[in-house]
Amino acid sequence: MSQISLPFDWTGQGGGGDFLVSDANAIAVRHLEGWRDWPVQTSVLSGPPRSGKSTLGRLFARISGGEVIDNAEGAGDEPLFHAWNRAQLDQRPLLLIADHAPQHWTVALPDLRSRLSAAAHVRIEEPDEALALALIERGLTRAGSAWAADLPEWLHKRIERSYAAIAAVIDCLNAASLSSSRKISVQFARETLQNAGFLPILYSDPASE
Repeated sequence: MSQISLPFDWTGQGGGGDFLVSDANAIAVRHLEGWRDWPVQTSVLSGPPRSGKSTLGRLFARISGGEVIDNAEGAGDEPLFHAWNRAQLDQRPLLLIADHAPQHWTVALPDLRSRLSAAAHVRIEEPDEALALALIERGLTRAGSAWAADLPEWLHKRIERSYAAIAAVIDCLNAASLSSSRKISVQFARETLQNAGFLPILYSDPASE
């Protein structure tokens, strides 16, 4: 890709998946696209829960033919050490995916620690406004329940701007809609989220609504 727009689907050369790109993750996407120029054959991708790290890793594996180790911080020293050496020997890129940067991992093997310090690290940040709205709209569409046209914007103004919060709210609304056979209107969403205890992660609700 030559440009990053806000937002769009990054499907890679093989398709079969999508990853919404915005300022929150564009640096990570560009780095993975440039895998041929990595100074060493290993990079680390970190980010918050539900941020699409695994999806991005699968797309990376498809376009690069590289190896991906998800939850790398819990994979163990020996497997990571051998994967690193294998990547350098085979000249095949290795992507390590984790919630946190390598300096926060528990690594006992000194040789692995030194190798990890040499790896490039890119991070997916919590969603910006454009990405948060896109994730809400896509989440509602994929969930399958009927929803009102003004719902995404209403949620966008109130939901905590995090991947985990957006996913939890969408799951809650979809479950309530399916169990009641009701369309997700703004009023339905307000009642459902208050009853489910999501009020602490919602902004104050204007009295005029």
